[in-house]
Parts: sequence; C-alpha cells; structure tokens
Amino acid sequence: MHYDTIRVSHENGVATITLHRPEVKNALNTQMRAEITHAVRDASKTARVVVLTGEGSAFCSGQDLGDGVNANTADLERTLRDEYEPMLYAIHDCPVPTVAAVNGAAAGAGASLALSCDVVIASEAAIFVQAFSRIGLIPDAGGTYVLPRLVGLARAMGAALFADEITAAQAVQWGMIYEAVPEGDFEAHWRARAAHLAKGPTVAYRHIKEAMHASYDNTLEQQLGLEAKLQNHCGQTRDFKEGVLAFLEKRKPRYEGR
Repeated sequence: MHYDTIRVSHENGVATITLHRPEVKNALNTQMRAEITHAVRDASKTARVVVLTGEGSAFCSGQDLGDGVNANTADLERTLRDEYEPMLYAIHDCPVPTVAAVNGAAAGAGASLALSCDVVIASEAAIFVQAFSRIGLIPDAGGTYVLPRLVGLARAMGAALFADEITAAQAVQWGMIYEAVPEGDFEAHWRARAAHLAKGPTVAYRHIKEAMHASYDNTLEQQLGLEAKLQNHCGQTRDFKEGVLAFLEKRKPRYEGR
C-alpha cells in the first residue's frame, strides 16, 4: 500500500514506521491516523517487531490543529472514537513487540501514541508534554489510562494539570519510559534493540504482553492461573526447546518465532 504521511520499511524482521510530516512536527491528521492503523496491522502479520519513530526534530507534536479542527464545531468524541481508537487498539493488540523510538518532542496525543507502545526508548534530546490543558482539553488517546499506571496518580495529575515538559531522563526516573540514550547514539541503539527483539522468541513475547496487560485487572488467583496457562503453551514451542538446548550447549539460541 502507498502511504503519504508515513514511511514503512522492513528489514530482518523489523518493521519501522516513520511518521513523515516533519513540516508540522509529525502532527497527527486524519490520514496519518488511518495510515498508522493500517501499517501496524499489516506489519504485525509478518514482522517480529514494530517500531514507531519520527522524521526530523520531533517524534509527534500531537493533534494537527490545522486539520479541520474548529473550536466552534469540533466533534472531538467522533474523532477519538473513529480515528484514534482504531490506531491505539492496533498497537495494543499487535501480537509482536512494539517499540516507540522517540527522537524528539512527543506532545499531547503524540506522547500518548509513544506511551501506547510496549517499550519506549528516547533520545536524551526528547521531551514528553501532556499539552492538552494548554488549549482547554484533557489528556486523550489513552493518556488518562496509561500515564497513571506508569508514573502513579500524583505525577500523572501534575503532568496533566501543569503541562510541564518532562525530559527523557526525568521520564526514565519516573518509570514513564524504559531508556534515555545520548542523541548521537540514539538511532544505532534503538535499531540494535529492535534487532534483538526480532531474533527473540516471538510466541513468548506475545504471551508476555498478554499477561502484563491482564495483570491490571486480574486478582492474584486469576493472574497465577493465566501464567500457568500461558507458560504451558510456551513450554510446547520449539523456541523453548531451542532455548534450553542453547543454554546447555553454551551458545546463543536460534529462535524460529511466530
């Protein structure tokens, strides 16, 4: 499929989706949301890891306020339900690991987009901003769901109310993201991380995601039962057998995946 607002590349099991509207700091418009949704769903069929990153100086500046948004006529509920939710579910439901490689500012819905991925790796030049209150809105695109779970209610509330810029280093300290990497090393680092996941046990990764997501709502009893069920499935895979054999033979495993 031809895309206009994103670029998609595939290499050694890694599907990289690059937001490509640098002239507006990769702001999300209707077309971009639809293209991200399609690209993630399509990549998840064949890739072993999906990476989202941005072109230019920003990761994503959030909603494109020039994309037909009028304060007098905006139907924001329709936009969120019909355009944002399919994109977020595509990422959440992706059966392979998703990585946000945050190269620059991630603001508003752009921050929510990054935090919807399984792992966030940021350049030390990146910032995260819950910018919604600056224009009289609440955090959306999953922001009020994921942020308190990552950083706790006190920090999530402060970030949303004050709309302060949170540096990548601060985001790591808060537990908002996984890594902050020096700007000069950033691309090589996230590519190496993605390559590592692409060579890993894909079935196990899928079940890790399933178990982690379920843990928010499960009781201990339910979670232990789910762990046992998923672990049994992993134990029947060739990847498990290969992992044990490689350990015993003191070599790196060669996982088939998928």
